Amino acid sequence: MRISQKLEYACRALAQLAKNFDGQTITRLDEIAQREAVSANFLVQILNDLRKSGLINSKRGKMGGYLLAKPAKSITLYEIVNSVEPTLIDKTMSSNGESGESVSKIWRTVSSDFSNNLRQVTLEDMLPDEESGMFYI
Repeated sequence: MRISQKLEYACRALAQLAKNFDGQTITRLDEIAQREAVSANFLVQILNDLRKSGLINSKRGKMGGYLLAKPAKSITLYEIVNSVEPTLIDKTMSSNGESGESVSKIWRTVSSDFSNNLRQVTLEDMLPDEESGMFYI
């Protein structure tokens, strides 16, 4: 499966925000961009999509930045995909032609299964294990 760079960056940016989530701690755009090696110009567009969807909040100004709107365990991968790549879960298809209906039925089933699987994964599931960090001797 090939996911877009936009969706990958959205997940990585949200993971950064989740690491600091306490409902108050704001993370600056440049911090997220640097930690994830992502262009700040591209990242701000992604963060705007996430904000419009209600997954994150933003604060303007010199001390501004971003924070999750709710805990990581409450944000599903379905919501993230729907925020930045809604066509990935779009169920629109044609049922024209002799085989159209039967083919369309299969794709609707696959699409439904895919959407259900996305709803089972949370942002919390995407966070690295704290124990799997660097090991020094």
